[in-house]
Amino acid sequence: METPNKSQKRNKIIYWIFTLWMSLGMISTAIVQLLKNKDELANFTNLGYPSYLMTIIGVWKILGVLVILLPKRLLLKEWAYAGFFFVMSGAIVSHIIVNDPFSKKFPTILLLVLVIISWYFRPAERKISIAD
Repeated sequence: METPNKSQKRNKIIYWIFTLWMSLGMISTAIVQLLKNKDELANFTNLGYPSYLMTIIGVWKILGVLVILLPKRLLLKEWAYAGFFFVMSGAIVSHIIVNDPFSKKFPTILLLVLVIISWYFRPAERKISIAD
């Protein structure tokens, strides 16, 4: 049986691995969106979204990553995770609606899984408690 300290240490390692991968994914897709990469622009318009939405989502992704990585601001962290969840799950549904192949859905599914695991394993000092 694991001791609480071992379990906490393991959870913290899981948290940081998945959070860093999630952050890398969010930052890299934000940059591609902000630079209006032609493939990403084609992807967005294929999903039926206007190109200016790429700028909005790109900026919010960068801000969300900053909030999640920096200490404190627990309520903002919850909002950032919620935003990532809504953007990624919405993207998955959009890909399903336009009948995109799995290869187009996979990156979004992967980012959503990273968001969920990062949120689930976040350490106590990065969670809002009822007493807060």
